[in-house]
Amino acid sequence: QTQQAYGIGNPTTDRVARCSLTARRLVERGVRFVQIYDDGWDAHSQLKQNHSTRCAAVDQPIAALLKDLKQRGLLDETIVVWATEFGRTPGAERSDGRDHHPYGFSVWMAGGGIRGGIVHGATDEIGFHAVEDRHYVTDLHATLLHQLGLDHRSLEIPGHKRLEIDFGSPINAILA
Repeated sequence: QTQQAYGIGNPTTDRVARCSLTARRLVERGVRFVQIYDDGWDAHSQLKQNHSTRCAAVDQPIAALLKDLKQRGLLDETIVVWATEFGRTPGAERSDGRDHHPYGFSVWMAGGGIRGGIVHGATDEIGFHAVEDRHYVTDLHATLLHQLGLDHRSLEIPGHKRLEIDFGSPINAILA
């Protein structure tokens, strides 16, 4: 029943489903950081077909992961982040694809003291630039560290220069 909820056995969802269920089991056993990596989103051509395929592969497993964590009482103490290092340009390139675009894209988060059911920030009418409640990845990092009880401004790695995270600030508007 659990495997079916995640989509294990379905050729479309099986890989992400197995990773998602494994992630839940690791969290349940106290592992403090788990990453599920899903590649194939870098669509410089055939974007609609590519993203439709990727969405079909991740939608059920990720929804099941969130539901499962919540039912087990783990979502309150687990931060789930769905992110990428860049978005896609709002206009199509040749070959029905889009280029890398760091100026306006989405990240979603759930659990771990993150306010649910909100949208924070906005882009211009074509999605080219963030124009409202603009943040940088350093703010995302600072927010995550804050939720983990760590001071992002005092985090150091011995033998290395200060981290860029010094320049970020927690995004208080998304905190519960």
